[in-house]
Amino acid sequence: MLAGELARLNVPGIELGLGGVHFSGGLDQLYRANLGARTAIRILLPLLETEIATQDDLYEAVYAFTWEDHMTPDHTLALDCNLRDSVFTHSQYALLRVKDAICDRFRDRTGKRPSIDREWPMIGLNLHMNRNRVVLSLDTSWESLHKRGYRPIQPRAPLNEALAAALLLRSGYLGQCPLVDPMCGGGTLPIEASWIATDRAPGLTRKWFAFQGWIHHNVGLFADVRNELRALTKPTLAHLIQGSDERQDALGIAAEAAGLAGVGHLLKWTQKSLRNLEPPEGPPGWVFCNPPYGVRIGAARDLIETYRHLGEMVGSRWKGWSLGLFTATPELARETGLDYRQRWVFPNGALKCHLYLWGPLAIKDPPTAYFPENQARDSPERQESKTKHEEGNRRKPNKPSPPLPDPEGNET
Repeated sequence: MLAGELARLNVPGIELGLGGVHFSGGLDQLYRANLGARTAIRILLPLLETEIATQDDLYEAVYAFTWEDHMTPDHTLALDCNLRDSVFTHSQYALLRVKDAICDRFRDRTGKRPSIDREWPMIGLNLHMNRNRVVLSLDTSWESLHKRGYRPIQPRAPLNEALAAALLLRSGYLGQCPLVDPMCGGGTLPIEASWIATDRAPGLTRKWFAFQGWIHHNVGLFADVRNELRALTKPTLAHLIQGSDERQDALGIAAEAAGLAGVGHLLKWTQKSLRNLEPPEGPPGWVFCNPPYGVRIGAARDLIETYRHLGEMVGSRWKGWSLGLFTATPELARETGLDYRQRWVFPNGALKCHLYLWGPLAIKDPPTAYFPENQARDSPERQESKTKHEEGNRRKPNKPSPPLPDPEGNET
């Protein structure tokens, strides 16, 4: 889905990877991806790729890199790390060695060293270590891209915004029909649905991206890309999007978030229980919801009636409507009594969850612009993984680091 989104944003050089998508282009493409990708969590720009045999090798490789091309001693710095089967057994120690190498290089050359700011760094770095392979990247986003900037209060057991967008896109929803969330809570699904339906880029409400602290950041180019994406936003909805909940406090949070998201005037909110909710006038569409799972809120046995009411609702009272149900508890999904046409696995934090799709809209491989055919190709890393069972565990060959952004805002 992310590859399809990037293709729709006209980002070039897309390659499917393991757990991510690679692409190429200039600063404008980097800005466009940060602002426009709904399902991305963050976007990394690799700087240094190398092999190490000892812990000292990491320090020496980082110290030798020309950090002056990307930052000054006055820049603040923050790092995070992902390691697997590495010579380092603790991620914090690996980060300490990287931080020391960068700071020591600046101290030796300028007499000053960068300071650390873990919340709002001007330079964010990600260290990825898989066995002896090290990739050190600029984190162009830093704070997760799922934080859109419209959430004034964090509701209990919230649905991740990027995950909500992914669920909607997986169903094929692009605003071509009505959508009702009968248990909307903090309103994430209706808000994300309205952004999809109006082609509103999800990054337009964010106040800050990590690349805004770079010495190569092009303020004018960033403004141009942002204005370009803003101009694509449709002013109205073609079909109803409605959120309903039996709790007024939840609806208050949802309405406030929708206002901050710029779609408060487009969405309809109703205070109704699942049992009493009636279908809106007009054509049928999606009933889409993320009900309690019995894991974080309530016990599964107490939720059986809720799921049975949901099944009765779409199977009887809401004739012609389709259901998108996201839950971590398959036993509860079966309580709806529905024969689901599709089921997709999605991780939700530490939980293994499923998206169940039922009804006439639950077609296989929905023909949407988010799933373009032949737009993305497998990266060498992914192609290699397909042959590991036959040929053993092979290492990905070394690749030169891509060119970096220059002050004119070109290659990344």
